[in-house]
Amino acid sequence: MAYRHYLCILFSLLYIAFPLFASEAEDNFLNSETVSNAIVGYLVKNLRTGEVYASFRANNVVAPASTMKLLTTSTALEMLGGDFRFETYLETDGKIENGILNGNVYIRGTGDPTLGSQKVGNQMFLYKWTQMLVRKGIKQINGDIVADMSFFDADAVNPAWMWEDIGNYYAPAIFSLAYLDNTVNIQLRSAEIGSVAEVVKTLPEVEELQFENHIRCTKIEYDGAYVHGMPLNNTRYLVGSVPSNRGIFGVKGDLPNPGLLLARHFKANLQEQGVTVSGAPAYITEQQLDANGNPVERTMLYIHLSEPLRDIIAETNINSNNHYAEQVFRYLGSRITVPTTISNSQLIINSFWKNRKINLSACRIEDGSGLAPIDAVSPEVFVALLAYMYKSKNFADFYASLPVAGESGTLRSFCYKTALEHRLHAKSGTTSTVKSYAGYIEAENGDTWAFSVVVNNQKGKVMNAQKEIQRFLNDIYKAHK
Repeated sequence: MAYRHYLCILFSLLYIAFPLFASEAEDNFLNSETVSNAIVGYLVKNLRTGEVYASFRANNVVAPASTMKLLTTSTALEMLGGDFRFETYLETDGKIENGILNGNVYIRGTGDPTLGSQKVGNQMFLYKWTQMLVRKGIKQINGDIVADMSFFDADAVNPAWMWEDIGNYYAPAIFSLAYLDNTVNIQLRSAEIGSVAEVVKTLPEVEELQFENHIRCTKIEYDGAYVHGMPLNNTRYLVGSVPSNRGIFGVKGDLPNPGLLLARHFKANLQEQGVTVSGAPAYITEQQLDANGNPVERTMLYIHLSEPLRDIIAETNINSNNHYAEQVFRYLGSRITVPTTISNSQLIINSFWKNRKINLSACRIEDGSGLAPIDAVSPEVFVALLAYMYKSKNFADFYASLPVAGESGTLRSFCYKTALEHRLHAKSGTTSTVKSYAGYIEAENGDTWAFSVVVNNQKGKVMNAQKEIQRFLNDIYKAHK
């Protein structure tokens, strides 16, 4: 009897100690020097039992940074499916006679982010396009090669983005025809301290691109340069600094007009393979209408299919690819109308999840990537989203798109050599004032937890917030595993 009595006491103490440990973990996190004066929200929940292990201001909306991509990618997978492929159309308004196409060739895009991409896709697609035209007997084109970018509206830059981001490679303008990741590499010659770094060339070459260059060579050891400019405008304003005496130093910015560059490269590829083109590369941003206001009729020549959406989503989440996220986000709005608009994309995401009992009415969805500093989502919404996806038929694709702690993507250094290494699969979000994580934890007993932790306006560097979140999640895990 005494033995049983002591066992009961022991189990009671263990039962009490674990919740106290979890509470202590929360206190340590919230009272830490880095977090104590910050805007904080979190929720950690066991998806099997429904038990909440930790919660603080979980229903308050806060800036999520790149964890916003979870909302974009889950919506896309649910609406379109992992097998979905973007379509890019080669069309003509002319006729083929005796090997001669009398008319223009149009490249009509619908948002595929992978054409010529270094991330996902086939780099030889232009060769294939040319071969498809050759197989139709075309030896000569008496017309232009026209990039048709009318599927998205002309609002290529999200109005909620910050000026310091617009024009940089991580915030390129969004067009229905994307090409080469909408990125240009500006080659600078770095010289002595205090000198202005000379622009040598660009990769790829963009003939009409002009620079107002104020980039200085300084003592820094990193890329401190910024590129500013607007879509379809060929002037780029260069500011900031780069390391001195480095020789050629590359700085990345956005392509002002990726569709036009694609048309130019396609024409060159056609001529290299023996198809003469009399016209010039050109682009349009509005649908062509005839005198009666009806769309100009075209004949289909070829349909190019992107890689499956699951591969695009994986690149989006694992490497936090803003460009991919925004192309997918903008495409979603086409389910309402074409040309698709930012507001339609916002509307489709809100209505989709409202019909699935996840209310986003208190949230602010300004874009698909989290670049907009006024984006706002609550930890409660992220956990509800993760719980929904856990039971979805698309869960395998969604789960595979999440970086793994201590192993891959943006989580390669997060929770490295801790209890959560390899067990935590999540999307991170980072700016100078935001550190956030949302995803899953696979416990030793086989349970799956969903969690969201967001810190805004931490004290000191954002890396300090990352360390505190890492310690907090490990403490909660040790208390409940």
